[in-house]
Amino acid sequence: MKADPMLREVKVEDAIGLVLAHDLTRIIPGEFKGRLFRKGHQISEEDIPALLSIGKEHIYVLELAEGYLHEDEAALRLASAVRGANTERTEPHEGKVTLKSAIHGLAKIDKAFVDEVNGIGRIVMSTIRTNTVVKPGQALAGTRVIPLVIEEEPIARVERLAAQRRSGQALAAGSLEPLSGGPADAAGTLPPAEAGYLAPKPVPPDKGAAGTAAVRREETPEAAAELVAVKPFRSLRVGLITTGSEVFKGRIRDKFGPVVRAKVEALGSKVIDQRFTPDDMDAIVTEIRHFIGLGADLILVTGGMSVDPDDRTPGAIARAGARIVSYGTPMLPGSMLMMAYIGSVPVMGLPGCVMHDPYTSFDVLLPRICAGEEIFREDITEMGYGGLLGC
Repeated sequence: MKADPMLREVKVEDAIGLVLAHDLTRIIPGEFKGRLFRKGHQISEEDIPALLSIGKEHIYVLELAEGYLHEDEAALRLASAVRGANTERTEPHEGKVTLKSAIHGLAKIDKAFVDEVNGIGRIVMSTIRTNTVVKPGQALAGTRVIPLVIEEEPIARVERLAAQRRSGQALAAGSLEPLSGGPADAAGTLPPAEAGYLAPKPVPPDKGAAGTAAVRREETPEAAAELVAVKPFRSLRVGLITTGSEVFKGRIRDKFGPVVRAKVEALGSKVIDQRFTPDDMDAIVTEIRHFIGLGADLILVTGGMSVDPDDRTPGAIARAGARIVSYGTPMLPGSMLMMAYIGSVPVMGLPGCVMHDPYTSFDVLLPRICAGEEIFREDITEMGYGGLLGC
């Protein structure tokens, strides 16, 4: 059965007492764009001049057959099917429903699910990118259908797919080769920089062992449950270590501290202390262990991340007992960042670009850590696509 017979075209003068099949919009260039009449409005004699003024000499009235949905109901059902934690849903407007964030947090969007939905046809699910930092009221996703009237079955299919994902039936993931950045030796020596983060050095995926890192997170029902949701940020106690003899000896002013503090505080966390060290591996290790002893939730070590002889930070992080997720990221700026863990505490080595570039690999990873997520090598690998932002 075709949908067309459910829409009956009538002259506006003959529409008195009939019900509109869809919203009608009025546009006054430079002044106004908005809804003139809502779908479901019953036309009165007083409405005729307004309809004619927007160029409507004929309108559709709706007579839905069984098994068909109006665009508004379809959009509502699509949005409800994917709506997750800390989100709000709007009412339909011109056939579209929007999901918005209810909090300041990290947007989590299931891209594979969104792709599958948009592949069905005549259905639109448009979202922001996953792991975007969002404010209350910020749009996360918009849903609609292309025709004014659509069969119920494709909408029901989306609802079934959403229910499957919520029950933990995740899409199968491919395999990734592990990156380099395995155990450091006793002197804190890391793989040579020219080997890069893509050197094919197999690493056992034992995320509990010092110096090793899991390549890929294990999919859990909880991880698969949210399709469009927002994770709240936790309030982390952050230890900040600034390395560099030039700063330690007062030759130049520290510029890392104010930048890093601002980024941390913008996500609801706090730097509990900032410690300064010369370019000395033992001194850096001592300060890292100092913050571990204080119970810091995150340790940031700034500077000393390049390949110069005086740059000791990567080796110091390794010598402190960290398991290295990656030394280097496929993102510019921020390629020299180190991601590591001591137990469950994230430790990050921050390159100099964090001081002066507004958006680096640090800005990609910090919100995820503040939202309570563990960073895996898979996450680092995926930063390369779309990661050329400067340098």
